[in-house]
Amino acid sequence: AHAQPLEPFHATYEAWYDGKRAGTATMQVEHEDGARWRVDLDVRGERGFAGIVGLNIEQSTVFDVAGDAYRPLSQSTTRKAALFFNRRTTGIYDWHAGTAHWTGDISKARRAPVPIVHGDMSGLLINLAVIRDAEPGLELHYRFVDSGRARDHVYLAAPATERVAVAGLSYEALRVERTNGGNDQTILWVADGVPTPVRILQR
Repeated sequence: AHAQPLEPFHATYEAWYDGKRAGTATMQVEHEDGARWRVDLDVRGERGFAGIVGLNIEQSTVFDVAGDAYRPLSQSTTRKAALFFNRRTTGIYDWHAGTAHWTGDISKARRAPVPIVHGDMSGLLINLAVIRDAEPGLELHYRFVDSGRARDHVYLAAPATERVAVAGLSYEALRVERTNGGNDQTILWVADGVPTPVRILQR
């Protein structure tokens, strides 16, 4: 089992696009106070990441731990590129009202309140939940509520670990792949004792 108590961490990644190194990324978790935490992902593009030179993406979720759930409280996403654009969206999860809503640079269709229930998570929190829950052969079910939309996410862990090389180190990592993403593919590699995915692949 990979389940471990949530602890602060800071991880640095190489960001690759279309088979070429295109920038760097950091993912970190910070403990704010009491049951309140924050998870951040910051991607700094250099050579045309996602087809745009100088693209930076910043994502953040403030959350608390409610029983066995990572419960989002607020979420923000900023996308900016020099001379091109600067777009920001902010979401608030109101657990008393049972709804979440987003403002900022988001389409009108996604500004309507989205009903939320216990267990709903932002995209960043699902990454943390996969780390917490992944075991060989296990199917994982989550409800993604982020950026004005709600979707069911289903992940399947491989039956055994595989060797993954990262920055000169070798990990025995468990491959966990989303199985209901349609044309969108997400795979995370989880290594026992490492609090963040050692590799993330998105297509």
